[in-house]
Parts: sequence; C-alpha cells; structure tokens
Amino acid sequence: MTTLYAQKGLLGVLTPQANTTVEPELSLLLPPGFGMIAARLTSPCADMNDRLIDYLEDMDSVADQFANAPVSAIGFACTGASYLVGMPRESEMIETMTQARGIPVITAGRAIADALHALSARRIAVVSPYGDGLTATSVNYWSAHGFEVTEVCQVTQNSAAFHPIYAHSADVALDGLRRLEKSLNADAVVLLGTGLPTLPTLDAAPYVTDRAVPVLSSNLCLAWRMVMAATDSPLTAQSLHDWLSGAHWAHKLP
Repeated sequence: MTTLYAQKGLLGVLTPQANTTVEPELSLLLPPGFGMIAARLTSPCADMNDRLIDYLEDMDSVADQFANAPVSAIGFACTGASYLVGMPRESEMIETMTQARGIPVITAGRAIADALHALSARRIAVVSPYGDGLTATSVNYWSAHGFEVTEVCQVTQNSAAFHPIYAHSADVALDGLRRLEKSLNADAVVLLGTGLPTLPTLDAAPYVTDRAVPVLSSNLCLAWRMVMAATDSPLTAQSLHDWLSGAHWAHKLP
C-alpha cells in the first residue's frame, strides 16, 4: 500500500448525510499512522426512523463509494439504525458484508457492545439525545446484547435546529452525565449517538470519579474498534482504558 497512512491503516467511515460530528471527532480520536475517508449515507425518506433504517439497509452499496481505496476496516457511524433494525438483522448484515469485502465491517452499536464486554460491564446507564421512542428502542437493543440498562437520562432536544440530535452543543453530554452521577448504579455509562459531541465530556470526565465508572461514547468506541480490527489486536480492557485516558487525542481538542 503506498498511501500516506500505509504504516498502520486507512479506515472507511459511513456517516449519515446531515451528521456534523462523526468526521471531526474521529479525526481527533484516531492515533498516529491512521487516516480515514468518509462516504455519506443518504435517504429520501422524510421520517427520521425510516431514514435510519435506509442507512443500514444500504450500507453495502454506499461503501462502493470507496472503490478500490485500500481501507482496512469499514465503520458504520449510526447507532440509531442498529436500534431500529435490531441485533439479529444487524449481525446478519455485518457478517454478509464482512465476508463479501474481506475486511472487518463494524457498526457503532456493535463497537459499543464490544467495548462493554471488554470492560466486563453488565449494568449500564445511558445518556440519550433521542426522543422517547428511539430511546426505548435503544434500551431493547442493549438488552438483546445481554446488558441491563439501570438508568436513562434524556437530554433536551432542540426541535428548532437543523437537526434535533446533530445540533447539540458539546456541553449537553456533560450535563447529562452530571445528572446521572448522584444515583448511578452501573458498571459503565454510555453517551449514545454518533451525532452527539462527546469528546470535551470524555476529556473532562472519562470516569465517574467516586467509583471510577468508565464513560464511553459512540464515536470513541467505533474509532477504538476499527483500529483494533485494522491491526488485528485483541479487544482488551487495557486498550480501552488507554483510549479513555486521552493520551493520543486530548491534546488535539480545540
């Protein structure tokens, strides 16, 4: 491979058409020697849930935009789609696409599940940027993966913005995390949604300090999981804690 990122890996990322968070956060999160190219997931559907389902059902054809670029893993950066189609259908699509393309294909939802398993977490609390319906569907998804959702904190949506999720400011995730702290009864906290800006929160609070409960985000888990796949590295708690430390990315924050 004769690209700028030949030493370690070039990653292909599929991101929803209006998502303004995935590419900036993944660019900051990737360690030295890794690069990414992105393709946009699009849908003509007016209903958000219908669009999300389209994104996952069409992900293989959208990945054709990468043509013969030497990507070593493909990441699907849209958790809401995984919640709606459910774990069995998601797993089937991942397996089919991985076999057909000969490289790992990872959804953000599966990446979070892998991270939680690496941490041996069973009880989780979530900060959700979604409305009631998609939040409830996300809880069903995590339950299907074998996790018990002990607390849910929904952050306020801005319905007047260009998008109720992608238009959140960076302090929303931290506010949701602070609201969970007093009653937290979980092994890990997950900040849901690839469109929710989370890196300032992870930099300020990678753990809920009184119990050292790790705080994960969709984009951090996806970046970690793609890099582990591209380098054929084991999914260990230590590798994830190294990412949570911010050692290779926090200094790049604005």
